[in-house]
Amino acid sequence: MLIHLSSWPEIDARLNDGGPLSKTVVVPIGSNEQHGPTGLLGTDWLCPEIIAHAAEKIDGGLIVAPTFNIGMAQHHLAFAGTISLRPSTFMAAITDWVSSLSRHGFERIYFLNGHGGNVATIEATISEIYAEWSFVEDQPPFILKLKNWWDLPGVHGLCTRLFPTGHGMHATPSEIAVTQAAYPERIKTADYSPQIAPNGPIRDALDYRARFPDGRIGSDPAQASPEKGQQIINAAIPALLSDIAAFAAETEAGGPH
Repeated sequence: MLIHLSSWPEIDARLNDGGPLSKTVVVPIGSNEQHGPTGLLGTDWLCPEIIAHAAEKIDGGLIVAPTFNIGMAQHHLAFAGTISLRPSTFMAAITDWVSSLSRHGFERIYFLNGHGGNVATIEATISEIYAEWSFVEDQPPFILKLKNWWDLPGVHGLCTRLFPTGHGMHATPSEIAVTQAAYPERIKTADYSPQIAPNGPIRDALDYRARFPDGRIGSDPAQASPEKGQQIINAAIPALLSDIAAFAAETEAGGPH
């Protein structure tokens, strides 16, 4: 069930139907930022959305929230089209999403992330949310989880086999391939120079643009193809469903004092 394509009575009924995933919701989360001269700006939110929506088609019991599509991308702001939140804004927005979903009765909130630059701030937000309950000596009515789509079991290994060289860390052929599989009409091409982009540190926006003129870091996205992207999606779907099922079945230790 996709929340944004459902009515409120449908969501209310699902929350109360007693199914194994009825209290669990998946939130695809990413960033809208440059991905080199051929990568779609939405790549980092499209990848988790594509995988989550594909999994929902396999298991209709899965509930997927609207995609949280703007994240931490300040270092990409020297490239047109990038949109970024400040860390404090990002944390406040995630907190409000959790509060809203919890208010309706969701007890397991699973963030499926597509942008490495989000990780530290999402983890800090989760810690802040839990701290509010810990200080008042109470237990939250929810459990939160963060998972990067490429860390789903079997996915990273598959990407390594598909792209043994030139995978890199930004505008990678694996993430570009996933978007190509879902949006083949949006495939772009370019002559890369050098073929494999340089590596280096990530700092502010101007430093980034100077180090990585076309936006890529260590990658050769020309290796991407819709067929390889579909292989990655097909591997991610069962891994995601298995991870969510285990998460939904978790029991909380302890309890209110």
